[in-house]
Amino acid sequence: MTPESLRIVVLGLSITSSWGNGHATTYRALLRQLAARGHRITFFERDVEWYRENRDLVDAAYCDIRLYESVDELINSYAGLIGQSDVAIIGSYVPDGIHVARWVLAHAPGLTAFYDIDTPITISDLRAGRCQYLEPELIPEFDLYLSFTGGPILRQIEQDFGARCPRLLACSVEPSLYYPEAGVAERWQLGYLGTYSVDRQPKLENLLARPARTFRDQRFAVAGSLYPDELSWPANVDRIDHLPPSEHRQFYNSQRFTLNVTRQDMVTAGYSPSVRLFEAAACGTPIISDRWAGLETFFEPEREILLAENADECCKILRDYHESERQAISQRARRRVIAEHSAAERARQLESYLAAARECVGGTVRL
Repeated sequence: MTPESLRIVVLGLSITSSWGNGHATTYRALLRQLAARGHRITFFERDVEWYRENRDLVDAAYCDIRLYESVDELINSYAGLIGQSDVAIIGSYVPDGIHVARWVLAHAPGLTAFYDIDTPITISDLRAGRCQYLEPELIPEFDLYLSFTGGPILRQIEQDFGARCPRLLACSVEPSLYYPEAGVAERWQLGYLGTYSVDRQPKLENLLARPARTFRDQRFAVAGSLYPDELSWPANVDRIDHLPPSEHRQFYNSQRFTLNVTRQDMVTAGYSPSVRLFEAAACGTPIISDRWAGLETFFEPEREILLAENADECCKILRDYHESERQAISQRARRRVIAEHSAAERARQLESYLAAARECVGGTVRL
């Protein structure tokens, strides 16, 4: 192994299945770019039924995937790999995550990091004493607290929970996988991709179902898993159940506009972009989004992204935007994403965080 190459172990919710979660695509993009920069990576995933039955990745050339059925198996079979790591990263929502974190913190010889892909939910659950994958006492033990969410919540993690190095490591996109495709027919006036959540559904009704009832001669689409069967959709809304990442690019390219709606915890915290924002922008699909604090730090409203708070505002965009305006917005957003939110940029950010953290604990990492 060269001095620049690190042995990185990641214990995450899932990398093999994107069904019902946004973790898998995040890990795939980031780890692919870390491997391209010379690092050796092992990913540990709990082998659970719902991901086993919906797997859209079996092997990955950029990392060694290890499935385990219990914490005991993880400890008994893989202690050696943890003990040889330069960096050990534990993600949010790992089953039995508290037990796993305690063990990793006790046995990993190098840097340790917690990667919170669900920061506002984590912090809310920690304050309420109901977080199943992290406890407050563990947070100061990590060398890094990596957060999907930026802004004021980073200071809260530091001041209220004693995190040593809270840093923003937002989601990202692989431009080699998400790009405008020539010749793809426009099928939908407006589409949405996302897993069902109770707090997001009223916005989806307001910003997609109601416009669909207004524009009855146009087609709309909602793709994602876990939507209750009893939900009623307008006749011109196409429902697509699980859509694997391999089909995301074509889905975005088939839309005139795409919709982004944000969970309430993320709206409250602000500074919480969804990976769907970056995927759609990279595909050159103009985005209509709800409003939340910090959005302007990722996209410039009205120039790179369009905002709608209710059905009337959404309908006005769908009705009034000329093709030249639509194309200009999409091109500006795509340039912004490629420059600032690619997976390669996230890998470079993580390397810089690791180098700084190693200096804090008295060692050096050459990157």
